Amino acid sequence: MTDEKKKYPLNLPDTPFPMRGDLAKREPQMLAQWQAQQRYQKIRAAKLGKPKFILHDGPPYANGDIHIGHAVNKILKDIIIKSKTLAGFDAPYVPGWDCHGLPIELQVEKKHGKEIPPAKFRELCREYAKEQIERQKKDFIRLGVLGDWDNPYLTMDFKTEADIMRALGSIYERGYLYQGRKPVNWCLDCQSALAEAEVEYEDKVSPAIDVGFEVKDKHALEKAFGVSLPGDAKVYAVIWTTTPWTLPANQAVSVHPEHEYRLVKTGKGYLLLVAELMESCLQRYQLTGEVAGSGKGKALEHLPLQHPFYDRIVPIICGEHVTLEAGTGLVHTAPAHGLDDYFVGQKYNLPNDNPVGDDGKFISTTQPVGDTALAGVFVWKANDIVLHTLEASGHLLHQEKLKHSYPHCWRHKTPIIFRSTPQWFIGMDSVAYPVDADVEKLVREGRHASQDGQRLRDLANKAVEHTKFFPAWGRARLEAMIRNRPDWCVSRQRNWGVPMPFFVHKETSQLHPRTPELLEKVAELVEQSGIEAWFSLNSVDLLGEDAAHYRKLSDTLDVWFDSGSTHAAVLARRADLRSPADLYLEGSDQHRGWFQSSLLTGCAINGRAPYEALLTHGFVVDGQGHKMSKSKGNVIAPQKIFDTMGADILRLWVASTDYSGELTISDEILKRVVESYRRIRNTLRFLLANTADFDTAKHAMPVSEWLEIDRYALALTRKLQDEIVADYGRYEFHLVAQKLQNFCSEELGGFYLDILKDRLYTAGEDSKARRSAQNALYHITHSLVRLMAPVLSFTGEEVWTALTGKDDESVFIGEWHALPDAELDAEAIAAWLKVEAWRAKVNKQLEEARAAGMIGSALAAEVDVYAFGEDYDVLARLGNDLRFVFITSRATVHHAESEAEQHIDVSASLHDKCERCWHYREDVAADAAHPALCGRCVSNLFGSGEARSHA
Repeated sequence: MTDEKKKYPLNLPDTPFPMRGDLAKREPQMLAQWQAQQRYQKIRAAKLGKPKFILHDGPPYANGDIHIGHAVNKILKDIIIKSKTLAGFDAPYVPGWDCHGLPIELQVEKKHGKEIPPAKFRELCREYAKEQIERQKKDFIRLGVLGDWDNPYLTMDFKTEADIMRALGSIYERGYLYQGRKPVNWCLDCQSALAEAEVEYEDKVSPAIDVGFEVKDKHALEKAFGVSLPGDAKVYAVIWTTTPWTLPANQAVSVHPEHEYRLVKTGKGYLLLVAELMESCLQRYQLTGEVAGSGKGKALEHLPLQHPFYDRIVPIICGEHVTLEAGTGLVHTAPAHGLDDYFVGQKYNLPNDNPVGDDGKFISTTQPVGDTALAGVFVWKANDIVLHTLEASGHLLHQEKLKHSYPHCWRHKTPIIFRSTPQWFIGMDSVAYPVDADVEKLVREGRHASQDGQRLRDLANKAVEHTKFFPAWGRARLEAMIRNRPDWCVSRQRNWGVPMPFFVHKETSQLHPRTPELLEKVAELVEQSGIEAWFSLNSVDLLGEDAAHYRKLSDTLDVWFDSGSTHAAVLARRADLRSPADLYLEGSDQHRGWFQSSLLTGCAINGRAPYEALLTHGFVVDGQGHKMSKSKGNVIAPQKIFDTMGADILRLWVASTDYSGELTISDEILKRVVESYRRIRNTLRFLLANTADFDTAKHAMPVSEWLEIDRYALALTRKLQDEIVADYGRYEFHLVAQKLQNFCSEELGGFYLDILKDRLYTAGEDSKARRSAQNALYHITHSLVRLMAPVLSFTGEEVWTALTGKDDESVFIGEWHALPDAELDAEAIAAWLKVEAWRAKVNKQLEEARAAGMIGSALAAEVDVYAFGEDYDVLARLGNDLRFVFITSRATVHHAESEAEQHIDVSASLHDKCERCWHYREDVAADAAHPALCGRCVSNLFGSGEARSHA
């Protein structure tokens, strides 16, 4: 600094808050400090007694490092928790993990092999899950997510395992649980049933075949259709299927009762086909035909048919599931291999015989197909055997390869099958006792569930009606899934899972009459030593003499039941939580997963959903909209982002993106986020630096004494805060991020702070003009730090420390800033908006003058503004302060004769430049004692200070 500048000092900004965030280095240090100070616990203590807001954490699966989708999920939850905390709620966050299930089993098998004693295997699974939880926990904490990380909930905690069993017991006592033999999604690799949420649809190429079932009672057909057939006529009911391997289990052919069917005479005999598809079928078979008769499908009911390769008579039956989308309008029906087939089969008391074993091979008692044995043959291989036999016997009218959407296991990515197995189900259409019913009393009175209860499907639909959805389209999606979903198969044939603690009779398979009592005893044992207590249990210890007649179930529960019942096992059990939760938040795939399993268990146990609202976010895609895939090489790992750019950059990207659709990320997008962050940080630094010497106890001023532009800035801040608080309340975080960025770059950086610099730096240090500005900056800073802290949590806490001088306090201890009234009416605010508009016009003219070489900086210019009407009044009212608004050395407003004659003239100042304020003024060197200064700088440094009225 030169001697002259030391002699004429400016009020230079000063702050320890650095310009460079250096987030990747600084954030881990902050985390260590927060953990040492038990910051989360202090926030909880400070909020004790406030109204509760509970966001229940949908448990991620304890397998593998977190990916960008995990990061999105946890950051969204953290933003909500922190914004609710600042809104005055006691909002605890208890993270959780889903710990049982097949993926963990597969990892343990991969590492240790399959030949492991079951007890040891479960021990290894538990150890593996613990390792994965610690890895994931470390990364979640690194994202800046505050929570009770020392006391998370784990579905493998002994008490939680016991309470999951109790949840099952409650559902059983309500009457919704039953044992049945019906088709389930069966993975041939898992060799276990799959939940609906574990099934995804991919393209598969299958053999599509048309098969003739010969009509055995032609007289019945003649009567039904009112026709007469030749005595030697061959008549076939033609079905179409893409699963030839299921034909051994065929028990009927279904028609729609109201569709019209035609009997068509062709070169291959008489064919029964639905009217709408007749022409396309004949074309497929390369046949011509003549219609011999027709009738409704219901006229064909009970018509006997000959199975195409077994000595089995099967009936034509009527089913509403028969459609006209493809095929022949007659549907091959195997109750063991399809839900529609199963339900229509129940109506007609059809056999539900499944000839396929757990491994996907036909069992030993399966009849040969033609001359070829099926026993031991894998289902896909059986297709060829069936096709060969049908072709040889003349029953195959057509075959082709068809590419179609087909269910696959979401873990193995392999096609699944439907097969009927003994399983336990929660019945969607089961009627159960009311939630508050005295079941024992009802039974004593001879009243049953069917008289007094409600269907689970109806309860679930009613619960969906009363749930809020963010975004709103989630309601229709969940409604459709509940409307169409089959009964929930909750049993699994796995090792690592919560067991179904039931004893069933060895002969009748009926549950023990003391099941509720026995289940509670088992739960108490599990609470002490985990699920191994069940697996190692000697039945005699609980059943006594009954042990000779009952066996323990070996089935485990679907892991979706584990997580779906955490409202009962966690929310209702922990003192810091409650059920129902205010909000569940997960990815859009959870409408068929956790949202739905929680809804069904909640309705089955309590008669209502365990949540008040559901928030859904989309999936992350790359810059071209492609799904993230290691094989494509387009994966962006959250670890890479927070290790190089910092977690706050990742958090700002999440908040800036409209999560209701796909979230797009790329290196280019992240670069733009970094630029946005820098603008916000630079604004915060300016605010902190220029309030460093401001002490509210000494320098606070009544708002009425502030300069008008300061009150205008306060009004803008009030508007911003009101809008952002409302945006947080609606979970519209992209609007929060957008408004914060615009406010920092436009309203503050592009207008108010730009104008303010002269007053802050050159006015008297303790002048009313400077203190007025600092009063406004104080409130703006306190408002902004709170508004941005839920998103930019590390930066928010860093600003808070710089603002308060205390590194052991948190911005989240407090609430949204209580801004004073700006004491500006709507007319004054409208006037300032006009000033802003004129400033933009002046800036454009100044840029043109600079480009032409007329001026260097804006302060080297003088401006004459010709304005008309109200615009003139607004600008003229500012008087000499107008030059500070335009940041020119002179600004004069003149009357224009009309709106069309409004214009701006820019000229270079002919005066000398003040070495302190850089304004070009006529009075530079007017004071001989200070020849380098203008008159106002002399006054600000050595006199009473310049007068400012507006800016």
